Amino acid sequence: MAIKKQYLKSKPVCKVTFTVPAEEAKKVAVVGDFNNWNPKGSMLKKLKNGTFKGTFDLPMENSYEFRYIVDGNFINDEAADRYQWNDYAGTENAVLEL
Repeated sequence: MAIKKQYLKSKPVCKVTFTVPAEEAKKVAVVGDFNNWNPKGSMLKKLKNGTFKGTFDLPMENSYEFRYIVDGNFINDEAADRYQWNDYAGTENAVLEL
């Protein structure tokens, strides 16, 4: 898994690209604070090499809890900036610092 951050000089946003290697998966989405944990509109596109990828514009100077949904299973990204316990989910979530 990988997270690429591209800060824009023209706007206070960061283009964040999420990459998930999941050749056997049918669907992968990224959900988090930035989209109210709703997978609708946050599906990653499957590339020919089996990797799922998607880029999203997120406001800078924030931190966001997030996870991936791979075929219905929640997983964290080992490339996250840090992890944080979430009482609602009863587990640790990955955290993205922008």
